[in-house]
Amino acid sequence: MKHPVSRRSFLKLGLLAALPAPAWANAGLAAAERRLRFHNLHTGEKADLAYWAEGGYVPESLAEINRVLRDHRTDEAAVIDPRLLDLLHRLNGSIGAGGAFEVISGYRSPASNQALANTSTGVARRSLHMEGKAIDLRLPGIALADLQRAALKLQGGGVGYYPASNFVHLDVGRVRAWAG
Repeated sequence: MKHPVSRRSFLKLGLLAALPAPAWANAGLAAAERRLRFHNLHTGEKADLAYWAEGGYVPESLAEINRVLRDHRTDEAAVIDPRLLDLLHRLNGSIGAGGAFEVISGYRSPASNQALANTSTGVARRSLHMEGKAIDLRLPGIALADLQRAALKLQGGGVGYYPASNFVHLDVGRVRAWAG
């Protein structure tokens, strides 16, 4: 099944892949390869790939991540911010986990976000999910509270803790924390 990415998104992805990573993103990420594993719980899709190699982002891997983290409700894909991937890589390294992140929500289309916001008080109307800058997830074998604490220590953006729904929200917006 093809997942169309607009010309604008494709060009943005190319530009992001060509840019060097910001200095903060490289802190503790000197490895020659950065690898992430995902399991999308809604589609069943899995990905295990190096998104960074030989000093730069790997466009083919970024495109695959965009596909796996697409909005499962509308099947729309968007560019996932590489800073979010770097944050996930740092998080994985900080807790010593190598398992696949179980993804509850990656990219969220404006239509999906609006529908969720209409039925839940815990969904931001201007969610960073709609910009490819947020993800809701958990990590098998790691207690949710431990995942949240590790994410908070990284100071990489927003961290939401949702124990009743069994996930942690991470984003690359301003540093803040909340519980839902």
